Amino acid sequence: MPQNDDPTVSSAQSSAQSSAPRQDPPLSPATVAVVAGRPRRALDSELNTPVSLSATFVGGGSLGTAALGYGRFANPTWEALESAVGELEGGRALAFASGMAAVAAALHLVPADGTVLVPHGAYNGTHALTGLLAAQGRLAVLPTDITDVEGVRTALAGLDGPVVLWLESPTNPLLEVADLTALATVAHEHDAVVVVDNTFATPLLQRPLELGADVVVHSVTKFLSGHSDVVLGAVVARDETLLAALQAHRTLHGAIPGPMETFLALRGLRTLPLRLERSQASAADLARRLGAHPAVTRVRHPSLPDDPGHALAATQMTGFGALVSIEVVGGPAGADAVVDAVRLWVPATSLGGVESLIERRRRHASEPAVVPEDLLRLSVGVEDVEDLWRDLSRALDAALAHASA
Repeated sequence: MPQNDDPTVSSAQSSAQSSAPRQDPPLSPATVAVVAGRPRRALDSELNTPVSLSATFVGGGSLGTAALGYGRFANPTWEALESAVGELEGGRALAFASGMAAVAAALHLVPADGTVLVPHGAYNGTHALTGLLAAQGRLAVLPTDITDVEGVRTALAGLDGPVVLWLESPTNPLLEVADLTALATVAHEHDAVVVVDNTFATPLLQRPLELGADVVVHSVTKFLSGHSDVVLGAVVARDETLLAALQAHRTLHGAIPGPMETFLALRGLRTLPLRLERSQASAADLARRLGAHPAVTRVRHPSLPDDPGHALAATQMTGFGALVSIEVVGGPAGADAVVDAVRLWVPATSLGGVESLIERRRRHASEPAVVPEDLLRLSVGVEDVEDLWRDLSRALDAALAHASA
């Protein structure tokens, strides 16, 4: 039996201390990403939740109602991923077939006579879907400058009927930073539901539910899974009424994830802390160097002291993320010249994987007009930063030569 070696502590005090339950501090998000969603520990139990490919589950008759029932309602592999993502975000998560399926479910929270406020520079898939729903008379859309809290307040005051305030922070691809706490407060004063697309920040850098949001949306395809081999989405909330509506939408619209995809996403999630640490450190390094390159006319990354979102990001987030946006000389032709000249960076649509991607966003017809024609979105991966810089700087030299030709 351990002995008390401190003569200043009485035997009664020692006994009380030893019998009191130990209060461990909460696990860090980096640890939660590794341990959450695992099966209950037992002798010879599997360390990881296996892939469940069953389309139906035994139940009925004297056995009673099955907890899972049918493959469109639930699946043990989904539930493992949902448990992990929900614990990271501080709510309960529902997995969806894609990020857009998750966006569609969240937009379904807007009633038929409602309005959704959407950032001017939001993800183009969100703009495309809200535009389609508006054209069908399903809802009204109000483009909004989410960096202007008072402007949002004024917009909300002028609306009748139910409202959803849709937020991204940082935005895609302009990397604008929104004051989530202030905007949520203003929105709730007008009984609006606040939805935050947290794909860029991930729950390791930002937890919107703690900042006042009602619903969080993720494209799990991106940072959470992290290997560009899964298409998946997730929605997270705390309110049981909202969760019931979101789950009913998933079940009745069939926007369900595949078991193999959720297994792969959970496996990828385990390394998110390591991947994100490396990627965002390299992103900050590259952003600083890009600001000095003569071919670059503007750099956006919240780590830069002169970035408009720096001060807010420094207080609202625990890191600045792995996305960098730049504008280059020579207009869209100059930007295309950069994309054509890179060899290590991959010209591709998507982000958040281990590989570094580059894309001129306005090449998509659906991209919002507020996005400059010469803007390049850089998703920084986990390669050596010197190799990334060497390849990118050579490509920027090509754009400079193209502009001066």
